[in-house]
Amino acid sequence: MNKAEIIEKVATDQNLTKVQAKAIVEQVFGFVGADLKKEGRFSFPDLGTFTVTERAARKGRNPATGEAIKIKASKNVRFKAAPSLKALVAKVKVK
Repeated sequence: MNKAEIIEKVATDQNLTKVQAKAIVEQVFGFVGADLKKEGRFSFPDLGTFTVTERAARKGRNPATGEAIKIKASKNVRFKAAPSLKALVAKVKVK
């Protein structure tokens, strides 16, 4: 499901216009981003927890030339699924 499909679903389920639904969806994801930036984590019951992790600087290799390169330290977002989401996904048939 992509952003447009989420907006369509919210609009249909809540009897809203697409413009109203888009504003709600963007606001919710804005809250997630703001909380990750401020607190370093965001938890949503029955879905899971997003956390900011730091990745140390390291040495790598350019796959095209084989030349050694330095990779800068960075921050990433990790997601840990809630047990209820894991149980739901366990019932899904993989194509």
